Amino acid sequence: MRRRYPRGWLAGGWGSLASLALVLGLSATPASAKPPPPEGLCPQYRAGASPALSQDAAAPRLAPGDQILLSGLASISHLLPREVWQNRRTFFFEGMRMEIGACHRRYPTAAFYAQATRDFAGRAHLDKQGNLEGYVAGLPFPPGDILPEDKQAGVKWAWNAQERYRGGGPTGSFRLLDLPGRAGTPQTYKGNFFYIRTAHRADLAASEYQVAEASKASFAAGGSFSDPMDARGLAWRQIRPRDADQDYKESDDTFIYVPEMRKSRRAAAAWSDGLYTPRYRTAGVLGGGGPVPFNMGGSRFAPGLHSIQPTAGLSIQATEDIRRGFTGLAIRPNAYRWKVLREQEVLALLDSKTIGWPVHGDRNYGPTGLSLAYDRWDVRWAVVLRGFARREVDGVAAVTLWLDWQTRRPLYYITQRKNGMLLDIGILGYRFSGDRAEYPAFPGGERANVFDPVVAAFYYVPGGGSGWRRESYDVRSLPRDPDDLRRLTSVNSLEHGH
Repeated sequence: MRRRYPRGWLAGGWGSLASLALVLGLSATPASAKPPPPEGLCPQYRAGASPALSQDAAAPRLAPGDQILLSGLASISHLLPREVWQNRRTFFFEGMRMEIGACHRRYPTAAFYAQATRDFAGRAHLDKQGNLEGYVAGLPFPPGDILPEDKQAGVKWAWNAQERYRGGGPTGSFRLLDLPGRAGTPQTYKGNFFYIRTAHRADLAASEYQVAEASKASFAAGGSFSDPMDARGLAWRQIRPRDADQDYKESDDTFIYVPEMRKSRRAAAAWSDGLYTPRYRTAGVLGGGGPVPFNMGGSRFAPGLHSIQPTAGLSIQATEDIRRGFTGLAIRPNAYRWKVLREQEVLALLDSKTIGWPVHGDRNYGPTGLSLAYDRWDVRWAVVLRGFARREVDGVAAVTLWLDWQTRRPLYYITQRKNGMLLDIGILGYRFSGDRAEYPAFPGGERANVFDPVVAAFYYVPGGGSGWRRESYDVRSLPRDPDDLRRLTSVNSLEHGH
């Protein structure tokens, strides 16, 4: 079941800047404002995919608890993104056992987030460039208010994804498997990370919906590496100013602590679309000397931090951004021109059942290391968006997001070059806290009802088997105490134990 949009958007390529402009000028076929299928209504298996059924026989419906083996994968191929199906040898494997979870379950959200959505309904709006204005808290654009004829439907969905309910923001440990391809050896990196929403926080009504310790910031993120030895001690802070909502060109304030230098320095690339990650592969490598080739001054969030003087260029490469580890946790919606491609049913890892590192370290990810198939997959209704980048970084000219209609979680994240060639195919997985009795409550006793980003697997298509996988199964998305907030929203703390 799907609702289709213009055929040209599905072709994958555009060939030139002129044809790109032509594509962006097309008016989208009216989107359906109807809600997803009823809760509990599962789709059918693909007709004719099973040898036990004739082409004329009515295919049975999926049911919660059904087990899908590799031999039966074709029967659910219509419930996977085309790019995932075409690269199924990477994402599925002999011995997998995919369990079908709930069909179109209506997951509850936190009461304060739902209340803020009602209180500020109609306040958020967009200018002609897709910049967000007037937004306070809650969901900026309730799905029922995104009209079929709205030419800004795509960017509204993108802002809904960025401003989705996240609790206090995920914090926990990570294990990152880096697969360099056929010519290299897989490497494992470990550490801790955090992502703290500092503005538009529905749980902070008494503080004008913002974290007082970072009133000028939209979010603060960062982390540090603990293993292997070459990367140990490498730490970073990224603070995105609230002004970025009105101007996508606004740079983040990103600083990195390089252990060899025993000082913090500003990142070589100050502008990031999503969450910044330092180039950990080069950590611990001594540079060849020479002056620092970029501004080393302070910032609005760290006026007293001036990093190093222009002396020997130790580990400069470690300060460069790399699109690995935390892709999909944040985006700049106004940095793209968005269109809705279609809406359709899809299988997605919205509430993972098979637990990985650090809770359990022996989860089966298949021979490629990138398969999440041995798990429970829900049937969801997805809005498929394609965004063409206003600013191309690392060859990424377009991003296709599969967003869960109800929760606004990115389920799949696919990137392309300007010529339409695929770059990354990513699958993102979550765990729903509302079904876990041991999950801590918010201050005041309210259930968090948050989706923690516990796993992600990205395949780099041109890289001949390269990619990466992140596991963070101990992550929690609860508010931090004031002392932690002061430390984590300040880049000065990088030089004092991170």
